[in-house]
Amino acid sequence: IYALRDCGTPISVDTRRHAVMRTAVDAGVDMINDIDGFRDAESLSAVSDSDCALCIMHMQGAPETMQQAPYYDDVVAEVTSFLHGRVTAALARGIVRQRLCVDPGFGFGKTLAHNLTLLAQIGAMQSALQVPMLAGLSRKSMIGQITGRPAGQRMVGSVTAALVATAQGARIVRVHDVAETRQALRLWQAVNGVDA
Repeated sequence: IYALRDCGTPISVDTRRHAVMRTAVDAGVDMINDIDGFRDAESLSAVSDSDCALCIMHMQGAPETMQQAPYYDDVVAEVTSFLHGRVTAALARGIVRQRLCVDPGFGFGKTLAHNLTLLAQIGAMQSALQVPMLAGLSRKSMIGQITGRPAGQRMVGSVTAALVATAQGARIVRVHDVAETRQALRLWQAVNGVDA
């Protein structure tokens, strides 16, 4: 982080460990992304006094077991409720809303059907939560399930997923194929009269 922080590109650190968060913040990171939604009691304390952005993600279960029969009565309502609770907790710690974005956690304790339902409802969720929605779909197994392609052959599916997420209202997309995704998004923006 120290070597990269002056490179002119924002740096995001993915961690659910509060000690790593604190160290990353001290090093000047621009965003902390917590797959555990900052549920650890020390996590919000580790980031509250900084000015870095926070990505609050939803995950059902633990990484080791999350894909073992994930179940929801209403995936959109339950994920939205969880994210709302975590946004509220962050605001209560004095973290301003402008520092926050949320991620529904595609592939983190969700079936293909759950993921597709969430993707279709990004705009509604974002409106309910009043913070930008981040969509991380690039090369995910859901793309492989639909296309039959291994991870290394999912560029077209990943770019398409980023476009779909953007069209549904996502403000941030996390991607592997940056140049290709930027081309697609520029075309989409031009057609729809959206400023880059």
